[in-house]
This record gives sequence, structure tokens and C-alpha cells, in this order.
Amino acid sequence: MKYRTLGRTGIKVSPYCLGAMMFGAIGNPDHDDSIRIIHKALDAGVNFVDTADAYSRGESEEIVGKALKGRRDNVVLATKAHLPMGDDPNQQGNSRRWLVRALEDSLRRLGTDHVDLFQIHRPAPDTDVEETLSALTDLVRAGKVRAVGTSSFPASDIVEAQWVAERRGLVRFRTEQPTYSILNRGIEREVLPVCERYGMGVMVYSPLAGGLLTGRYRKGRQADSHRAGFGFKHLSDERRLDAVERLIPLAEEAGMSLTHLATAFAIAHPGVTSAIIGPRTMDHLDDLLAGAKTSLTDDILDRIDAIVPPGTDVGTLDMAYNPPAIQHTALRRRQSDERSAV
Repeated sequence: MKYRTLGRTGIKVSPYCLGAMMFGAIGNPDHDDSIRIIHKALDAGVNFVDTADAYSRGESEEIVGKALKGRRDNVVLATKAHLPMGDDPNQQGNSRRWLVRALEDSLRRLGTDHVDLFQIHRPAPDTDVEETLSALTDLVRAGKVRAVGTSSFPASDIVEAQWVAERRGLVRFRTEQPTYSILNRGIEREVLPVCERYGMGVMVYSPLAGGLLTGRYRKGRQADSHRAGFGFKHLSDERRLDAVERLIPLAEEAGMSLTHLATAFAIAHPGVTSAIIGPRTMDHLDDLLAGAKTSLTDDILDRIDAIVPPGTDVGTLDMAYNPPAIQHTALRRRQSDERSAV
């Protein structure tokens, strides 16, 4: 495994990051099997593990903690906070009140006294970014966190956070975790260039486009899959399926599986440090590891560009972040009385 530097942190990480979202109730509930999967990934040279408190309500972190006993020092461990962890409205978000508590809970579940990367899982427009960065600065100074990062932040939010950190003398966000795949290339326009400008490492999630780039989902076919049980609309989006039908013969002509084409594409961009792989079973992991040395020629990349042009998204993932201006109609429309007065 050829390691890469995570932004300008000096931390060396593998180009594959083991995502732990599928370990626990929402994916693989067998702790022993999940631990075996983690151990096999580590034995293969993967030294980067990413989880979050919200994954199966902490169960994923508990599994990761068990798996890393005796191996913690050799792993770059990342977790996240923001998503709801209870019915209390203050058990979520990016406030100092919650982040301090969330990290303590994560450290307990992970069985460690620090994490190498603590990420803000989503933006919180109702919270001053200075409040968030101030809390994170104290956690870094306390030795509980080595570096801090973001996930799914728009480019404008990343820039604002960098400016606030510089003006206030606070820790800077050192990484960003956006979605990125052949089907979702929107971050190539602004997010990746901004991250490169500020020396941020980028670990991309869903390089297989939520399962579509495995080849298991085809036009006119009913897929019997674990993910289908979640009712994801992106799995039946005709535009995305059309693109998949064009990518499959390209992969076959190149002598590789669609899965390997997709993961190789994700780590080919110079702004991407690692691609997060999220196996649920040992077979999934074996397939992903088999493609670790796959590289794409300029000709293949050009042909991918012809199918999905750079900087464009073919539909969106159901779990993708939408800012309030997109989610709430009231922020996109004038009040009816204002419209009628025109």
C-alpha cells in the first residue's frame, strides 16, 4: 500500500479508508464477523478507519474499539459528531455543549483516549462556526483530538471556517469528507479546488455511488440487495442507471470490474487523499482489496468524462447534504403577499 499525506497534517494514510458505517445494526450486526473484516483490512495495509457516533447509535464505534485493541497505535482513527443521538434537541448539532459530550461518549465506545481526526458530520447553520471551532480548539489542546475536519460542507462554508480560524487564532479544519464518484462529480467545481488551496486532506465517501457502481443494479432488473431495503431513490434513478449501462462495457473493455473502475476513479483525482470503502461482508472487502492496485489510463478517464462530464452530478444520493436554502421553500420564495404586490 502506497501511503499519502492527509492534507498538510503530516499524517500518512492509505488511499483506501475503511468506512465503518456498515458495522452494527444497520449493516452487519455480527460483531465478531465485523471485527474479522476490520482486521483483514488492516492486515492488507489499510491504516485509516472512519466511523461516526450516529452509525447504529454508537454500535459501530464499539465494534471498531474492540477490533483495535492492541492495534490502536498503528491506525489513523477518525470519527464524527453532529447527527442526533437521542430525543433531546441538544443531543445533536455543532454546539460546544454537544461536541464536548459527543467526543467523550465516542472515546468511551472506541476504548481510546484520543482520536486522530474528529469531524463535524454536517454543517449547522444555526450555530456560529466560531463556537464550533473554539470547542474543537480546546479538545485539540486537551490532547483528545489530533486534527479536526468537516463532512459535506459546501465550499463557501469551508472558506468561511478557514477565515474565522485565522482571525481568531483557532484550529483549522484540516480535512473534508464529501461524496464523490463517477456519477457525482460536483465537488470538482469548487470543493476540491478550495480544499487544495487550504491544504486540506479529502476522504471521499460513496465512491460506488451508493451501490450503483457495483453493477448489481441494472435497468429493468430487480436487485435483491441489503441497500434496497432502505428505499433509496437513487438506486432507481433512470439517469443514473443510463450512465451505469454506458460504464459497464467501458469497464469490461478495460479488463476490470465496474467496482474497480469506480474506486480507481475516485482516488485518481489529485485533490483526493483517500476513498472510503464500506464493506458489509468479507466478500465485499475481498473484492475491493483486489482492485487496490488498479489504475486508469488517460484514455479511460477521457471516456468516463464523455459519459459524465467533469464537475457534474447525475442525480443525487438520497443521503447527500442539502443546505437550508434548498430544503426549505420559504427560503426560495417570497411570501405570497409580496408576490401579489408586484
